[in-house]
Amino acid sequence: MLRNTALALICLTALNSAAEAAGKVAFFGITYLDTSLQTTELGQDPAELARIEMLTQMVRDAFEGGGYDLLDLAPIQDKLDTVVNPAKCYGCDTRMAATLGADYSLVGEVQKVSNLILSMNLQMRDAATGTMVAGRVVDIRNNTDESWQRGMRYILKTTFFKEDRGGKK
Repeated sequence: MLRNTALALICLTALNSAAEAAGKVAFFGITYLDTSLQTTELGQDPAELARIEMLTQMVRDAFEGGGYDLLDLAPIQDKLDTVVNPAKCYGCDTRMAATLGADYSLVGEVQKVSNLILSMNLQMRDAATGTMVAGRVVDIRNNTDESWQRGMRYILKTTFFKEDRGGKK
């Protein structure tokens, strides 16, 4: 009985250490860049804006499930409100992340080139140095919930949450 209790405590301690080891992340969301002729002529498609929210939640869920602590951005919200695109602000994302005490800055973009061609990226930088820790860009064809989800799942699976042949991260 005592051995089982000790084993359970060791497992819980290991799980807590693993969660702490993942780090604190300032996730600045996903910016939507629409340079398509379709939107210029027909106006913004509300379904695409909903897909940005869907991807944002998908990334949040993946990082939280992966043991990362996603920080509240409220303390730097005034500064963030002045930034058009945190992925392209000459390091303001890492400076804001460092202000929050984050280990990493996480930013994403989806660029719609046309109704059939979209580019999606997610980048993680070290908050202290600004050095890229991980990042990937994928191009997707098709403008549906399924294609957007598939693109982001690919980025998350192959770049941020790789699994080896034994199924371990």
